[in-house]
Amino acid sequence: MSFTINRRNVLKSTLGWGGAAMLAGRTERAFGFTNPNERPRIAAVGTGSRWYQKATGRDSEYGSAPRMQQLGDYVAVCDADQYRLGLAGEIVTQWTGNSPKKVADYRAVIDDPNVDIIHISTPDHWHAKIAIEAMLAGKDVYCEKPMTLTIEEGRLMSRVCKETGRICQVGTQQRSSKEFLTAIALIQAGRLGKVTKATCSIGGAPTSPRIPATDPPKSLDWNLWQGPAADVPFRYLAGDNGETQSWSRCHYEFRWWYEYSGGKLTDWGAHHCDIATWGLGKTETGPVSIDPVMAEHPVEFRDGYPVDDSRYNTATRFLIRASFADGKQIELRHDQGNGIMFEGTEGRIFVNRGRLTGKPVEDLKSNPLPGGALEAVYRDRELTDHFLNFILACQDRQDPISDVHSHHRALSTCHLAGIAARVGRKIQWDPEAEKVVGDPLAQSFIARERRKGFEIEM
Repeated sequence: MSFTINRRNVLKSTLGWGGAAMLAGRTERAFGFTNPNERPRIAAVGTGSRWYQKATGRDSEYGSAPRMQQLGDYVAVCDADQYRLGLAGEIVTQWTGNSPKKVADYRAVIDDPNVDIIHISTPDHWHAKIAIEAMLAGKDVYCEKPMTLTIEEGRLMSRVCKETGRICQVGTQQRSSKEFLTAIALIQAGRLGKVTKATCSIGGAPTSPRIPATDPPKSLDWNLWQGPAADVPFRYLAGDNGETQSWSRCHYEFRWWYEYSGGKLTDWGAHHCDIATWGLGKTETGPVSIDPVMAEHPVEFRDGYPVDDSRYNTATRFLIRASFADGKQIELRHDQGNGIMFEGTEGRIFVNRGRLTGKPVEDLKSNPLPGGALEAVYRDRELTDHFLNFILACQDRQDPISDVHSHHRALSTCHLAGIAARVGRKIQWDPEAEKVVGDPLAQSFIARERRKGFEIEM
């Protein structure tokens, strides 16, 4: 990469988890990167609400771009929606004082020698193609979760990441959160005894009315937005619904269509199952059976496919149990709030964003964890926020905290849960061969056919 980082200045400036909040509103070059050549050059591919909600026309600070721009300079933005692309260009100009390259086709930025990092915030069905081709082009990658649409894509990403030596951080930022790191440290210190089960409460998915087929907005290249997915009619219905005030097959609402995502199973599941897999010590393997104890969809399914293409189709209510060879289990369920319950032979803890409870947590007052316990969990790295962890990994060429390989294993459980829900039966999984055992229909969902012209270019 063409940039260098003064680690001492960076760490002095960030002050750990509180750094981002303390520096909010600063306009000068942050974190000691006073020389433009010390700052990585970033291209944003996908400028929707996860990148920055202001680029969708909303007055909100939500998104990852404000933090990323403190650590580097956006030099290019890319989106299939010209309206969002224009807003993103204006935002970057305000941040940097320079107008970024504005393109619809991501290949124009991964082939650009003036780009060091590709920041992917597209819908899920685009993630793997862009990330793989970016790594092959010599770029490092920050990819929002979920990393992939299928298990096959995860295997490809892991292979390419190893072969190219590129750095890829997945946007499962809970791995850099103090509550979750403390939970993992408690487990690894034996404070729960032998941990046998993790229950991930991730919430249910919405339903929709019938959404009529209509012409896409003039600003949107619908063919490009669909990309690797099948070419189908654009659907849209205005109404009092969510971020976009609509039901659709497109912006934000893509999450509720199996063609582009996995519903809540890969939306919040990508976060909580990731931590559950880490806590159970299963980041290098997978379950051997996946049982859809209960799974409901808003439309009828036949042979694993929805028969109605006018409504949302991902699972709305579910209890799906993944069992490992040693008897440990991960449950994914739609109810019981939001968070993860770890159960062990000597206690249990509950953790979510902002909350960590249970007797082993209370016992920390009289029996604290040893010094350096959180750093040990954090791969012996300095405790930072998720984005700085990525930038420092790019500098020292070591895996970031949310690496491709372990996340692939965690996300595979989410994908398998979706497959079991779709076929409506328990499936057996060989975690070494990464294949479904004795169920050709379920195995057929391990990969998806990519539309001609949008294949992954290896």
